[in-house]
Amino acid sequence: MSGEVVTREEENPPAKNLSSDLLRRYDSFDIESSCKRYRRDGASTDIGWLMLLQLAFQSIGVVFGDIGTSPLYVFPGVFNNGIKHNDDILGVLSLIFYTITLLPLIKYIFIVLRATDNGEGGTFALYSLLCRYAKVGLIPSQEMEDENVSTFQLELPNNGMQIASKFKSKLENSIFAKYFLLFATMLGTSMLIGDGVFTPCISVLSAVGGLKLATNAMTEDKIVWTSVAVLIVLFMIQRFGTDKVGYTFAPILCVWFFLISGIGVYNIIHYDPLVIKAINPKYIIDYFMRNKVEAWISLGGVVLSITGTEALFADIGHFSLRSIQISTCSLVYPSVVLAYFGQASYLRKNMSHVDNAFYASVPGCMYWPMFVVAVMAAVIASQSLISGTFSIIHQSISLGCFPRVKVVHTSTKYPGQVYIPKINYILMLACVCITLGFRNTTKIGNAYGTAVVFVMALTSAFLVLIMILIWKTHILLIITYILTIFAIEMVFLSSVLYKFDQGGYLPIVFSMFLMSIMYVWNTVYRKKYHFELKNKISSEKVSEIVLDTNSHRIPGLSIFYSELVHGIPPIFQHYVSNVPVLHSVLVFVSFKSLPISKVPLEERFLFRRVQPKNLQVFRCVVRYGYTDARNEEESFEKMLVERLKDYIKEYDYSVLINQAQNQLQESSADEDVIVEEENEEDKVELSDIDHLDKAWCCGVVHLVGEQEVVAAKGANFGKRLLIDYVYNFLNKNLNEGNNVFDIPHNRMLKVGMIYDL
Repeated sequence: MSGEVVTREEENPPAKNLSSDLLRRYDSFDIESSCKRYRRDGASTDIGWLMLLQLAFQSIGVVFGDIGTSPLYVFPGVFNNGIKHNDDILGVLSLIFYTITLLPLIKYIFIVLRATDNGEGGTFALYSLLCRYAKVGLIPSQEMEDENVSTFQLELPNNGMQIASKFKSKLENSIFAKYFLLFATMLGTSMLIGDGVFTPCISVLSAVGGLKLATNAMTEDKIVWTSVAVLIVLFMIQRFGTDKVGYTFAPILCVWFFLISGIGVYNIIHYDPLVIKAINPKYIIDYFMRNKVEAWISLGGVVLSITGTEALFADIGHFSLRSIQISTCSLVYPSVVLAYFGQASYLRKNMSHVDNAFYASVPGCMYWPMFVVAVMAAVIASQSLISGTFSIIHQSISLGCFPRVKVVHTSTKYPGQVYIPKINYILMLACVCITLGFRNTTKIGNAYGTAVVFVMALTSAFLVLIMILIWKTHILLIITYILTIFAIEMVFLSSVLYKFDQGGYLPIVFSMFLMSIMYVWNTVYRKKYHFELKNKISSEKVSEIVLDTNSHRIPGLSIFYSELVHGIPPIFQHYVSNVPVLHSVLVFVSFKSLPISKVPLEERFLFRRVQPKNLQVFRCVVRYGYTDARNEEESFEKMLVERLKDYIKEYDYSVLINQAQNQLQESSADEDVIVEEENEEDKVELSDIDHLDKAWCCGVVHLVGEQEVVAAKGANFGKRLLIDYVYNFLNKNLNEGNNVFDIPHNRMLKVGMIYDL
């Protein structure tokens, strides 16, 4: 595809003036990555304690809202048929205590958060991590140069890692395993998006429901409609971004945690101090022996005590591992535990108040302050899941699993803070419908619990793969994890599925709907890529086309956009056959998403020159991570031209240095050769860069392929339905691909072509 420049390593004293750093090849996609390295947990190596405490404080307002507001609805969800035995309160309290300790604290805070992808969490982050360490991706766009990106951090098993090596080989050679991993990723993502729908409903409805105790005038209908109004306002303010909405209310959540812990301590002292004996797991055994099947069913309510845990993992990208651990262990965990112990102490003396346990246990003088803070905390809890949903969909778009809807980056300081207008309104409509349809927290809790446990179980499955492939954990520790934490999650999952007909079906139906969208889009996306790969144009063919139209080249710069990495897309030949005019400089730009969270800007652009050199035709691969902003503040066009200039300088200089080396081996006139080479470098450099500058000044045309995909003749009914109807419907109504990059509309030319898939 391009001329070879041979690098010689032989010692040659006359060449001492030549820099060895410039003897590399620059005519291929192999520009070395920068020396900048990132830690795997995404934290800075030099972070000070002051910054660490600041991050810990900020994380309270973004990460812990959901799990922090769970005391609003857990006990009513467990005892939805009332309390039959006083000691059942101790049994349920013991279940809640050990569930919070084992899953959010031990599993997530001390194990799962170590499995971040350069600091990014969530199901897609785990999947992308596996794609880097094993070739389980389904799009054949991998290149050796990708491993040079500083955030890639590829580590291959050595001879001492036989289990990891064998397991890796089996995964890479199994088509079923590749599709299953993608399916599981889509399922986990869909379930987590479901969390983003159910969290606002149950949090706001529970908080507003406290008005029942304040006045008899608040009927169920009024509470439902008040909750709907709060939800609409919540979604309307999303356009301002999490940075403004979430961080502003971190002090409020701190107040919330201090209040629930203080009231918990008060209730423990005032009602039943002996409730502390629930730490003894014996009460769990007694609870199951008394209630048997009903105790197992009630586990679906216990699950509500750990809602928001997966969102904690998804939102870690904005903070560091240590800051999350500090805020959890110092404030969140003890406050939530004290709140549950306090409610249990109150219920031991007032069993009939279980339907509204949280507000009933609040001392009278604290009711209204607590109500106001509870509503605000519920809004903040909803905010964390909604912003997490936006981030997840942004990741899905980058990995080709969701239509390219418009993504707005709401914070220059935090690139992961995004807002997606269309998704925001769809979520708002879904929340309003669920609130009006279910009308109470019990049924919503059944649906919510299903989504929570499904995602947790999938995370555990991915974590086991990471333990084997990446961490190379001892097999006994892996078995211990499976037999304890994973087994507990399976028991919880069996319980929530029992309530399938009581609302548990909703997240599954919702997830199947989202998965259908992801599956259709990803399937056709891969088929389009394979079609372009099969019909790609070689560099030699491009040279022929350009030379054939050489008399019709006009001043200017043409940028052809595509997603094909290996070669030139067929749409170029289609364009030339209809418009036999080309600009003086051509750049074929391919956008590529790497299975990493971020690609440093200095490592984003890779160039290759199409030979012969005087054609002024270049190929460029622009690499992004799945959390990188694609509409940066700086113009993409400007960045492309500046990086291309740097490449021309390095490429031409490396060629001339190589020529000089060859001459030095044949001549003893060292100084003359070096001087001649330097003068020639200036001459060639000025010629090529001036040519590019002149073309840029004459005008830039952005050529964007507008491919229409149709099922090929003879395709079966399923394929025609998938491509001709479902995909094209999504493409017309959701896809906003032209808005993903800041392409000026007055200089954009769409080139249409039909792909028969």
